[in-house]
Amino acid sequence: MARPPRRGAVALDVGVPPARTKSRAWGRALLALAMGVLPAVAALPAAAAPRAAPSAEGSGLVMVLDSSGSMAGSDGAGSTRIAAARKAVGTVVDALPEGYPTGLRVYGADKPKGCDDTRLARPVAPLDRSGLKQAVAGLTPKGDTPIGLSLAKAAQDLPKPAAGAIGKRTIVLVSDGENTCRTPQPCQVASQLASSGVDLHIDVVGFQVAGTARSQLECIAKSGNGQYYDAPDARSLARQLQRAGQLSAAGYRFRGTQVNGTDDRKGAPVVGPGQYLDSIGPNEKRYYAVDLDAASVADFSATVVPPSGAAIDSLDTLRTQIAYGADGSCQSSTAMFGQREGATPLTSGVSRIPSQSGTGTCDKAGRYWLVVERHADTGSDAARWPMELMFHVEHPLAKGATPAQSAPEYGAGGKGATLPTTPPKDVTGGTGFNDARSLGPGVWRDRILPAQTLWYKVPVSWGQQLRYDVEFANEPRAGQSSRTSFGGTQVYTPFRAPVGSGTGVFTPQVPYNGRPASLSMGTVPVSWTNRYETHPNVIPVHAKGDFYIAVTLGARAAQIAENPQIGVVLRVAVLGQAKAGPEAGAVAVKGEAPDGGSGPAATGTAGGWPAIRVAGVSVGGVGVLLLAGLGLSYVLARRKPGPGGAGSR
Repeated sequence: MARPPRRGAVALDVGVPPARTKSRAWGRALLALAMGVLPAVAALPAAAAPRAAPSAEGSGLVMVLDSSGSMAGSDGAGSTRIAAARKAVGTVVDALPEGYPTGLRVYGADKPKGCDDTRLARPVAPLDRSGLKQAVAGLTPKGDTPIGLSLAKAAQDLPKPAAGAIGKRTIVLVSDGENTCRTPQPCQVASQLASSGVDLHIDVVGFQVAGTARSQLECIAKSGNGQYYDAPDARSLARQLQRAGQLSAAGYRFRGTQVNGTDDRKGAPVVGPGQYLDSIGPNEKRYYAVDLDAASVADFSATVVPPSGAAIDSLDTLRTQIAYGADGSCQSSTAMFGQREGATPLTSGVSRIPSQSGTGTCDKAGRYWLVVERHADTGSDAARWPMELMFHVEHPLAKGATPAQSAPEYGAGGKGATLPTTPPKDVTGGTGFNDARSLGPGVWRDRILPAQTLWYKVPVSWGQQLRYDVEFANEPRAGQSSRTSFGGTQVYTPFRAPVGSGTGVFTPQVPYNGRPASLSMGTVPVSWTNRYETHPNVIPVHAKGDFYIAVTLGARAAQIAENPQIGVVLRVAVLGQAKAGPEAGAVAVKGEAPDGGSGPAATGTAGGWPAIRVAGVSVGGVGVLLLAGLGLSYVLARRKPGPGGAGSR
């Protein structure tokens, strides 16, 4: 790999022209072209199991089931629509994790006519599988379709948001027709409910709908900051409802102290090192004041968590900036979605790194501000998004200590690195940074939902580097689907700075159409002196600790794969000898030998998952350039030039 450009250069890890004035269409065209390149990967069979994870306080799911007269009609497969719905609800509750707060509301089930015909059949309470199945088994379709009223009542059925916490409250509407009652209008109700809190959204499953009915249901989902799932038959109804329910239960687990950022520097809350929770609206800035000394590194990150699959533009961004003085700026970075299928968690990280000379403008002790800005294009989700902030301080090395040389090259951790090939072991990824699943070197298998991001963490010490592959399984496709979605991955430092993409070495996103697809990703070796390098994927890799792996499957995969979940395999290696510290000449740590790619032996292959190595993929030069520019995020690292400035060498 060529040495990164010297300090002051602009580096991006998505193929977007450095000048932001260039055409946005250019970036979209690049993304679209790159989606045409497909690698090969091994097949993995389907399996599904409840994810047992504690729900965030205030979280819950209420299913709103259409039991109006039309549900007595044929499902096209020799049964009735209500019978198909009963089976689908059974499938959902069997797949939800133990204890997840779940309830059921029905409408049109009690009267031949009446726009007040809605009732709570099972209250939202720790999951009672048999009780929910019994409740839906007793339904007989009768009456009208008061969707708007049912949605309003469903919001009241959900638990109240917990003080100082951000949960995930979900309404899943299942309907086979349009609203038959004048008031309240469903889309208006959905919009009002969605604006009432960042933790509430409405997903919709349309069962054998078309025309006006489908348009109205799609409007409800969009207005409710949720996702629309189309179910043309009974099998797809069960699949899509299960996906919606599991995504609700697998929501990001937030952690932090509540803080309210301001829209300018004046009056911004003063925060110390720690983790915080806030929210941010489209095209809004949030300011937070921090007091820094003259010598320590200050690491900041902001993570926004939109509703899974919420409307976004590929070039919607989250920007973090460190500001000082009246209008000065030290550094900034910008993360971008890089796809238009639907929102996923997005993280931007930035650091104040004092210059080696100690005379830079941003080296001074005093008041600084973390500025977080969300940019949203017209048509993107207009709701406020919950946001998690992290602020960490790294003190300088002890006086007289000489740090080891920087490590800006991938070396043995490049694309050709040897990775484990042992049989995979089962693992369940976390919902975010706070409950990321710990992994060691080896082969691991999991299952992922469309529009979901799974999280893992791997300890990496001084002198070591993380290298891994992600393989998305060969899956039976629904019908004759010719659609294409994407699989993606990103790696983050212990302080949540995204690294690893845009280097021309690794590709953080790959097209997925139900056939095998694979990605490679990694970091340079961890070195204290990397902070003085120039490349945005080298600078953050300056401290040992848990490095985070995020794996994402695009929302459009819900229209491709027949199984609710898609198999995914991770091959993880930690390369290099661990050192006892960041100093030059630090001794090797006994018992932490470098991983040569063999990995620990698996204890079994439950579920029929074979241990199959992914075939290598070779594409032409143009394809490499196109794919290398793609990413779940990009980083625009800006170092202010000038003599003695922060970040100068």
